Amino acid sequence: MSVLYVALPIALLLGGAALVACLACIRTGQYDDLETPSIKLLNDEMKP
Repeated sequence: MSVLYVALPIALLLGGAALVACLACIRTGQYDDLETPSIKLLNDEMKP
């Protein structure tokens, strides 16, 4: 039973950190365009 006093706060902190990281990625726009990067790999005309 005493393991719950350690495991539960750790699990809540890790879940909260994952939520904060996900929201930060959404706010910075990392999930806005999911198709273009895969198309850029296949297009030969866009080589630098």
